[in-house]
Amino acid sequence: MKKLIVYITFLLGILVSFELNAQGGPPPPPGGGPGGGTPPCWPPPCVPIDGGITFLLAAGAIYGTKKIYDINKKAE
Repeated sequence: MKKLIVYITFLLGILVSFELNAQGGPPPPPGGGPGGGTPPCWPPPCVPIDGGITFLLAAGAIYGTKKIYDINKKAE
């Protein structure tokens, strides 16, 4: 039971760190010129892939932790 509490605390710590990392900074300065400036990235359809990868890694860590827990429990 004590190991389970340690695993849950560890996983919650990881999730909190992801949330703190996702906090935004100050807004960017406005673009100069009559057209509003250049887009923030090029080419224009900017698709962030970081969020999906982060959740995939978190799910893998949780799954791996459960597998290790199950193997250790079976060995006892």
